[in-house]
Amino acid sequence: MKKNVVLLLLPVLLVTIWAPSPVLQAAPAISTHAETAALIDVRSGRVLYSKQGDKQMRIASLTKIMTAIVAVEQGKLSDSVKVGKNAFGKEGSSIYLKLNEEMSLHHLLYGMMLRSGNDAATAIAEHVGGTVEGFAYLMNEKARMIGMEHSSFKNPSGLDEAGHYSTANDMAKLAAYSLRNPQFQEIVKTKLKKAPNPNESWDYTWLNKNKMLQLYDGADGVKTGYTKLAMRCLVSSATRDGQQLAVVTLNDGDDWADHAKLLDYGFANYPLLPLVNKGDGIEGTEWVAGKEFLYPTQESEQGHYSYRVELNDANSASFRLGDVGRLVYTLNGQEIGGVPLFPKDSPRLKLKERSAFSFDQSQSDTASYADKWLFIVQFIVRTLFTGRVG
Repeated sequence: MKKNVVLLLLPVLLVTIWAPSPVLQAAPAISTHAETAALIDVRSGRVLYSKQGDKQMRIASLTKIMTAIVAVEQGKLSDSVKVGKNAFGKEGSSIYLKLNEEMSLHHLLYGMMLRSGNDAATAIAEHVGGTVEGFAYLMNEKARMIGMEHSSFKNPSGLDEAGHYSTANDMAKLAAYSLRNPQFQEIVKTKLKKAPNPNESWDYTWLNKNKMLQLYDGADGVKTGYTKLAMRCLVSSATRDGQQLAVVTLNDGDDWADHAKLLDYGFANYPLLPLVNKGDGIEGTEWVAGKEFLYPTQESEQGHYSYRVELNDANSASFRLGDVGRLVYTLNGQEIGGVPLFPKDSPRLKLKERSAFSFDQSQSDTASYADKWLFIVQFIVRTLFTGRVG
Protein backbone atom coordinates (compact mmCIF):
# COMPACT_ATOMS: atom_id res chain seq x y z
CA MET A 1 0.00 0.00 0.00
CA LYS A 2 2.76 2.42 0.95
CA LYS A 3 4.58 1.54 -2.26
CA ASN A 4 1.49 2.44 -4.30
CA VAL A 5 1.18 5.80 -2.54
CA VAL A 6 4.81 6.58 -3.33
CA LEU A 7 4.29 5.63 -6.97
CA LEU A 8 1.19 7.80 -7.19
CA LEU A 9 3.02 10.77 -5.69
CA LEU A 10 6.14 10.37 -7.82
CA PRO A 11 4.74 12.15 -10.93
CA VAL A 12 3.64 15.05 -8.73
CA LEU A 13 7.11 15.26 -7.14
CA LEU A 14 8.77 15.15 -10.54
CA VAL A 15 6.53 17.95 -11.82
CA THR A 16 7.39 20.00 -8.76
CA ILE A 17 11.12 19.34 -9.03
CA TRP A 18 11.39 19.90 -12.78
CA ALA A 19 8.86 22.69 -13.23
CA PRO A 20 10.63 25.55 -15.07
CA SER A 21 11.16 28.87 -13.30
CA PRO A 22 8.68 31.63 -14.25
CA VAL A 23 9.85 33.41 -17.39
CA LEU A 24 10.27 37.16 -16.95
CA GLN A 25 8.67 38.95 -19.85
CA ALA A 26 10.35 41.66 -21.90
CA ALA A 27 8.27 44.60 -23.02
CA PRO A 28 6.32 43.71 -26.19
CA ALA A 29 6.95 45.42 -29.51
CA ILE A 30 4.80 48.40 -30.40
CA SER A 31 4.33 50.50 -33.54
CA THR A 32 2.99 53.97 -34.40
CA HIS A 33 2.00 55.94 -37.47
CA ALA A 34 4.65 58.58 -36.70
CA GLU A 35 7.71 59.13 -38.86
CA THR A 36 9.68 59.50 -35.63
CA ALA A 37 8.64 59.04 -32.01
CA ALA A 38 9.90 58.74 -28.43
CA LEU A 39 8.49 57.84 -25.02
CA ILE A 40 10.26 59.02 -21.86
CA ASP A 41 9.88 58.66 -18.11
CA VAL A 42 9.92 62.23 -16.82
CA ARG A 43 11.44 61.60 -13.40
CA SER A 44 14.40 59.47 -14.48
CA GLY A 45 14.79 60.70 -18.05
CA ARG A 46 14.88 57.11 -19.31
CA VAL A 47 13.75 56.75 -22.93
CA LEU A 48 11.37 53.77 -22.96
CA TYR A 49 10.64 53.68 -26.69
CA SER A 50 12.21 55.33 -29.71
CA LYS A 51 11.47 55.15 -33.43
CA GLN A 52 14.10 56.90 -35.56
CA GLY A 53 14.58 59.01 -32.46
CA ASP A 54 17.69 60.86 -33.69
CA LYS A 55 16.35 61.77 -37.13
CA GLN A 56 16.37 65.55 -37.58
CA MET A 57 12.87 66.84 -38.26
CA ARG A 58 10.86 70.03 -38.45
CA ILE A 59 9.02 70.45 -35.15
CA ALA A 60 6.57 73.32 -35.81
CA SER A 61 5.08 74.78 -32.62
CA LEU A 62 6.67 72.16 -30.37
CA THR A 63 9.41 74.80 -30.47
CA LYS A 64 7.33 76.78 -27.98
CA ILE A 65 8.17 74.25 -25.26
CA MET A 66 11.74 75.57 -25.39
CA THR A 67 10.49 79.16 -25.62
CA ALA A 68 8.36 78.66 -22.53
CA ILE A 69 10.97 77.01 -20.31
CA VAL A 70 13.63 79.62 -21.17
CA ALA A 71 11.14 82.42 -20.45
CA VAL A 72 9.96 80.83 -17.19
CA GLU A 73 13.51 80.33 -15.95
CA GLN A 74 15.03 83.56 -17.17
CA GLY A 75 12.12 86.02 -17.12
CA LYS A 76 10.07 87.56 -14.37
CA LEU A 77 6.49 86.31 -14.72
CA SER A 78 4.99 89.54 -13.36
CA ASP A 79 6.80 91.69 -15.98
CA SER A 80 4.64 93.73 -18.31
CA VAL A 81 5.56 92.92 -21.92
CA LYS A 82 4.91 95.45 -24.68
CA VAL A 83 3.89 94.08 -28.07
CA GLY A 84 6.22 95.39 -30.76
CA LYS A 85 5.87 95.56 -34.54
CA ASN A 86 7.57 92.18 -35.04
CA ALA A 87 5.03 90.42 -32.82
CA PHE A 88 1.99 92.33 -34.03
CA GLY A 89 0.33 90.51 -36.91
CA LYS A 90 2.84 87.65 -36.88
CA GLU A 91 1.85 85.04 -39.46
CA GLY A 92 0.34 81.71 -38.44
CA SER A 93 -1.61 80.94 -35.28
CA SER A 94 -2.23 83.98 -33.10
CA ILE A 95 -3.91 85.33 -29.98
CA TYR A 96 -4.47 88.61 -31.89
CA LEU A 97 -2.41 90.98 -29.80
CA LYS A 98 -2.56 94.67 -30.70
CA LEU A 99 0.47 96.84 -31.49
CA ASN A 100 1.85 98.38 -28.26
CA GLU A 101 -0.57 96.30 -26.16
CA GLU A 102 0.86 95.31 -22.78
CA MET A 103 0.36 91.96 -21.10
CA SER A 104 2.15 90.17 -18.28
CA LEU A 105 4.75 87.59 -19.24
CA HIS A 106 2.72 85.07 -17.25
CA HIS A 107 -0.41 85.58 -19.35
CA LEU A 108 1.55 85.64 -22.60
CA LEU A 109 2.93 82.21 -21.74
CA TYR A 110 -0.62 80.88 -21.40
CA GLY A 111 -1.61 82.43 -24.73
CA MET A 112 1.43 80.91 -26.38
CA MET A 113 1.12 77.42 -24.93
CA LEU A 114 -2.67 77.01 -25.01
CA ARG A 115 -3.44 78.73 -28.33
CA SER A 116 0.02 78.51 -29.90
CA GLY A 117 0.15 82.26 -30.47
CA ASN A 118 3.11 83.14 -32.69
CA ASP A 119 2.58 86.79 -31.77
CA ALA A 120 2.89 85.88 -28.08
CA ALA A 121 6.05 83.83 -28.77
CA THR A 122 7.69 86.75 -30.58
CA ALA A 123 6.75 89.23 -27.85
CA ILE A 124 8.16 86.88 -25.20
CA ALA A 125 11.38 86.38 -27.16
CA GLU A 126 11.99 90.10 -27.62
CA HIS A 127 11.29 90.81 -23.96
CA VAL A 128 13.50 88.07 -22.51
CA GLY A 129 16.26 87.97 -25.12
CA GLY A 130 16.23 91.56 -26.36
CA THR A 131 15.67 90.39 -29.95
CA VAL A 132 14.43 87.22 -31.63
CA GLU A 133 18.02 86.43 -32.58
CA GLY A 134 19.20 86.99 -29.03
CA PHE A 135 16.47 84.73 -27.67
CA ALA A 136 17.31 82.03 -30.21
CA TYR A 137 20.86 82.09 -28.86
CA LEU A 138 19.47 81.46 -25.37
CA MET A 139 17.34 78.60 -26.72
CA ASN A 140 20.37 76.92 -28.25
CA GLU A 141 22.41 77.39 -25.08
CA LYS A 142 19.63 75.76 -23.08
CA ALA A 143 19.44 72.90 -25.59
CA ARG A 144 23.16 72.31 -25.19
CA MET A 145 22.88 72.25 -21.40
CA ILE A 146 19.99 69.77 -21.48
CA GLY A 147 21.93 67.48 -23.82
CA MET A 148 19.88 68.04 -26.99
CA GLU A 149 22.70 67.09 -29.34
CA HIS A 150 20.72 67.05 -32.61
CA SER A 151 18.73 70.28 -32.35
CA SER A 152 19.00 73.85 -33.64
CA PHE A 153 16.63 76.72 -32.93
CA LYS A 154 16.27 79.80 -35.14
CA ASN A 155 13.02 81.32 -33.85
CA PRO A 156 10.69 81.09 -30.83
CA SER A 157 7.52 80.06 -32.69
CA GLY A 158 8.47 77.08 -34.83
CA LEU A 159 7.62 78.64 -38.18
CA ASP A 160 9.55 76.75 -40.86
CA GLU A 161 13.04 78.15 -41.29
CA ALA A 162 16.30 76.73 -42.60
CA GLY A 163 18.42 75.39 -39.76
CA HIS A 164 15.49 75.06 -37.34
CA TYR A 165 15.02 71.41 -36.35
CA SER A 166 15.09 68.83 -33.59
CA THR A 167 14.52 65.11 -33.04
CA ALA A 168 12.02 62.97 -31.17
CA ASN A 169 14.64 61.94 -28.61
CA ASP A 170 15.80 65.53 -28.07
CA MET A 171 12.24 66.79 -27.68
CA ALA A 172 11.60 64.01 -25.17
CA LYS A 173 14.59 65.25 -23.15
CA LEU A 174 13.24 68.80 -23.33
CA ALA A 175 9.75 67.71 -22.29
CA ALA A 176 11.08 65.77 -19.29
CA TYR A 177 13.27 68.68 -18.22
CA SER A 178 10.49 71.26 -18.61
CA LEU A 179 7.83 69.20 -16.84
CA ARG A 180 9.98 69.16 -13.70
CA ASN A 181 9.40 72.91 -13.45
CA PRO A 182 6.17 73.55 -11.48
CA GLN A 183 5.35 76.80 -13.31
CA PHE A 184 5.71 75.17 -16.71
CA GLN A 185 3.69 72.16 -15.57
CA GLU A 186 0.87 74.37 -14.32
CA ILE A 187 0.63 76.22 -17.63
CA VAL A 188 0.60 73.20 -19.94
CA LYS A 189 -1.97 71.22 -17.96
CA THR A 190 -4.47 74.11 -17.98
CA LYS A 191 -7.53 73.40 -20.13
CA LEU A 192 -9.05 76.89 -20.08
CA LYS A 193 -7.51 80.25 -19.18
CA LYS A 194 -8.93 83.76 -18.96
CA ALA A 195 -6.71 86.86 -19.09
CA PRO A 196 -7.42 90.61 -18.91
CA ASN A 197 -8.07 92.23 -22.30
CA PRO A 198 -7.19 95.94 -22.32
CA ASN A 199 -8.80 96.46 -25.73
CA GLU A 200 -12.30 95.16 -25.01
CA SER A 201 -14.83 94.90 -22.21
CA TRP A 202 -14.42 91.13 -22.05
CA ASP A 203 -11.48 88.94 -21.05
CA TYR A 204 -9.37 86.84 -23.35
CA THR A 205 -10.55 83.23 -23.14
CA TRP A 206 -8.12 80.56 -24.29
CA LEU A 207 -9.04 76.89 -24.70
CA ASN A 208 -6.10 74.51 -24.85
CA LYS A 209 -5.63 72.95 -28.30
CA ASN A 210 -4.16 69.80 -26.75
CA LYS A 211 -7.08 67.36 -26.93
CA MET A 212 -5.17 64.76 -24.94
CA LEU A 213 -6.19 66.71 -21.82
CA GLN A 214 -9.77 65.62 -22.52
CA LEU A 215 -9.12 62.28 -24.21
CA TYR A 216 -6.67 60.56 -21.84
CA ASP A 217 -7.06 59.83 -18.14
CA GLY A 218 -4.29 61.57 -16.22
CA ALA A 219 -3.11 63.73 -19.14
CA ASP A 220 -1.31 66.90 -17.98
CA GLY A 221 0.53 68.42 -20.98
CA VAL A 222 2.07 69.56 -23.19
CA LYS A 223 1.95 71.05 -26.79
CA THR A 224 0.57 70.60 -30.29
CA GLY A 225 2.28 71.65 -33.52
CA TYR A 226 1.57 71.85 -37.24
CA THR A 227 2.91 73.40 -40.41
CA LYS A 228 2.45 72.23 -44.00
CA LEU A 229 6.05 71.03 -44.05
CA ALA A 230 6.30 69.59 -40.53
CA MET A 231 2.82 68.05 -40.63
CA ARG A 232 1.17 67.01 -37.34
CA CYS A 233 3.50 67.10 -34.32
CA LEU A 234 2.58 66.46 -30.70
CA VAL A 235 4.13 66.20 -27.26
CA SER A 236 1.83 64.87 -24.55
CA SER A 237 2.28 63.83 -20.94
CA ALA A 238 0.27 61.96 -18.33
CA THR A 239 0.65 60.94 -14.69
CA ARG A 240 -0.59 57.76 -13.04
CA ASP A 241 0.29 56.36 -9.61
CA GLY A 242 2.99 58.97 -9.15
CA GLN A 243 4.69 58.23 -12.48
CA GLN A 244 4.76 60.81 -15.27
CA LEU A 245 5.47 59.86 -18.88
CA ALA A 246 5.83 62.03 -21.97
CA VAL A 247 5.40 61.09 -25.64
CA VAL A 248 6.76 62.83 -28.74
CA THR A 249 5.53 62.13 -32.28
CA LEU A 250 6.68 63.99 -35.39
CA ASN A 251 4.71 63.78 -38.64
CA ASP A 252 1.94 61.55 -37.30
CA GLY A 253 -1.48 61.58 -38.94
CA ASP A 254 -3.04 59.59 -36.09
CA ASP A 255 -1.30 61.23 -33.15
CA TRP A 256 -4.11 61.25 -30.56
CA ALA A 257 -4.52 57.47 -30.82
CA ASP A 258 -0.78 56.83 -30.99
CA HIS A 259 -0.12 58.89 -27.87
CA ALA A 260 -2.79 57.04 -25.89
CA LYS A 261 -1.29 53.73 -27.05
CA LEU A 262 2.27 54.73 -26.13
CA LEU A 263 1.29 56.09 -22.73
CA ASP A 264 -0.63 52.88 -21.97
CA TYR A 265 2.41 50.90 -23.12
CA GLY A 266 4.74 52.80 -20.82
CA PHE A 267 2.57 52.59 -17.72
CA ALA A 268 1.91 48.87 -18.29
CA ASN A 269 5.49 47.78 -19.03
CA TYR A 270 7.73 50.23 -17.14
CA PRO A 271 6.31 50.88 -13.65
CA LEU A 272 8.55 52.69 -11.18
CA LEU A 273 10.62 50.32 -9.05
CA PRO A 274 11.89 51.74 -5.71
CA LEU A 275 15.57 50.84 -5.48
CA VAL A 276 16.23 52.72 -2.24
CA ASN A 277 14.20 54.93 0.11
CA LYS A 278 15.34 58.11 1.81
CA GLY A 279 17.02 57.24 5.12
CA ASP A 280 17.71 53.60 4.20
CA GLY A 281 21.01 52.31 5.55
CA ILE A 282 23.48 51.13 2.92
CA GLU A 283 24.78 47.64 3.63
CA GLY A 284 28.46 47.53 4.57
CA THR A 285 28.63 51.26 5.35
CA GLU A 286 27.65 53.64 8.12
CA TRP A 287 25.81 55.92 5.69
CA VAL A 288 22.19 56.30 4.63
CA ALA A 289 20.53 57.32 1.37
CA GLY A 290 19.82 61.05 1.20
CA LYS A 291 16.77 60.64 -1.05
CA GLU A 292 14.69 57.93 -2.67
CA PHE A 293 15.57 56.48 -6.04
CA LEU A 294 12.90 55.03 -8.30
CA TYR A 295 13.48 53.77 -11.82
CA PRO A 296 11.09 52.62 -14.58
CA THR A 297 11.67 48.90 -14.88
CA GLN A 298 10.26 46.20 -17.11
CA GLU A 299 9.76 42.78 -15.60
CA SER A 300 12.72 41.13 -17.34
CA GLU A 301 15.11 43.72 -15.85
CA GLN A 302 14.27 43.03 -12.23
CA GLY A 303 17.25 41.60 -10.39
CA HIS A 304 19.75 43.10 -12.83
CA TYR A 305 20.52 46.21 -10.78
CA SER A 306 23.72 46.76 -8.85
CA TYR A 307 25.20 49.67 -6.94
CA ARG A 308 28.51 51.06 -5.77
CA VAL A 309 29.47 53.60 -3.14
CA GLU A 310 31.57 56.58 -4.18
CA LEU A 311 32.89 58.49 -1.16
CA ASN A 312 34.21 62.04 -1.18
CA ASP A 313 37.67 62.74 0.19
CA ALA A 314 37.41 62.51 4.00
CA ASN A 315 39.49 65.70 4.24
CA SER A 316 37.27 67.69 1.88
CA ALA A 317 34.92 70.42 3.10
CA SER A 318 31.91 68.68 1.58
CA PHE A 319 32.65 65.48 3.52
CA ARG A 320 33.04 67.40 6.79
CA LEU A 321 29.74 69.16 6.11
CA GLY A 322 27.98 65.82 5.82
CA ASP A 323 27.98 65.30 2.05
CA VAL A 324 29.93 62.06 2.28
CA GLY A 325 29.43 60.74 -1.25
CA ARG A 326 26.99 59.05 -3.63
CA LEU A 327 25.27 55.74 -4.06
CA VAL A 328 25.45 55.02 -7.79
CA TYR A 329 23.12 52.50 -9.48
CA THR A 330 23.74 50.54 -12.66
CA LEU A 331 21.47 48.38 -14.81
CA ASN A 332 23.22 45.69 -16.84
CA GLY A 333 26.46 47.56 -16.34
CA GLN A 334 25.08 50.93 -17.48
CA GLU A 335 25.02 53.77 -14.95
CA ILE A 336 21.46 55.05 -14.49
CA GLY A 337 21.75 57.55 -11.61
CA GLY A 338 22.24 57.78 -7.90
CA VAL A 339 21.52 59.49 -4.60
CA PRO A 340 23.64 61.39 -2.06
CA LEU A 341 24.91 59.67 1.06
CA PHE A 342 24.64 61.26 4.51
CA PRO A 343 25.45 60.26 8.10
CA LYS A 344 22.51 58.62 9.88
CA ASP A 345 21.98 61.64 12.12
CA SER A 346 22.33 64.25 9.37
CA PRO A 347 19.85 67.15 9.72
CA ARG A 348 19.65 67.23 5.93
CA LEU A 349 17.55 64.08 6.03
CA LYS A 350 14.76 66.13 7.63
CA LEU A 351 14.75 68.81 4.93
CA LYS A 352 12.08 68.75 2.26
CA GLU A 353 13.61 68.09 -1.12
CA ARG A 354 13.64 71.17 -3.34
CA SER A 355 13.71 71.21 -7.11
CA ALA A 356 16.95 72.05 -8.83
CA PHE A 357 14.91 73.62 -11.62
CA SER A 358 14.32 76.97 -9.90
CA PHE A 359 12.70 79.70 -12.02
CA ASP A 360 13.35 82.41 -9.46
CA GLN A 361 16.84 83.83 -9.76
CA SER A 362 16.64 85.07 -6.16
CA GLN A 363 16.70 81.42 -5.07
CA SER A 364 20.34 81.17 -6.06
CA ASP A 365 21.03 78.52 -3.45
CA THR A 366 18.85 76.02 -5.29
CA ALA A 367 19.46 77.08 -8.88
CA SER A 368 21.57 74.66 -10.89
CA TYR A 369 24.95 75.73 -12.23
CA ALA A 370 23.51 75.55 -15.75
CA ASP A 371 20.69 77.94 -14.88
CA LYS A 372 23.12 80.41 -13.29
CA TRP A 373 25.28 80.26 -16.39
CA LEU A 374 22.30 80.82 -18.69
CA PHE A 375 21.33 83.85 -16.62
CA ILE A 376 24.80 85.31 -17.27
CA VAL A 377 24.52 84.45 -20.97
CA GLN A 378 21.14 86.20 -21.11
CA PHE A 379 22.67 89.36 -19.65
CA ILE A 380 25.46 89.30 -22.24
CA VAL A 381 23.08 88.56 -25.13
CA ARG A 382 20.69 91.37 -24.22
CA THR A 383 23.61 93.79 -24.10
CA LEU A 384 25.08 92.62 -27.43
CA PHE A 385 21.81 92.52 -29.37
CA THR A 386 20.07 95.58 -27.94
CA GLY A 387 22.76 97.71 -26.35
CA ARG A 388 20.72 97.89 -23.16
CA VAL A 389 21.59 96.35 -19.80
CA GLY A 390 18.17 96.14 -18.13
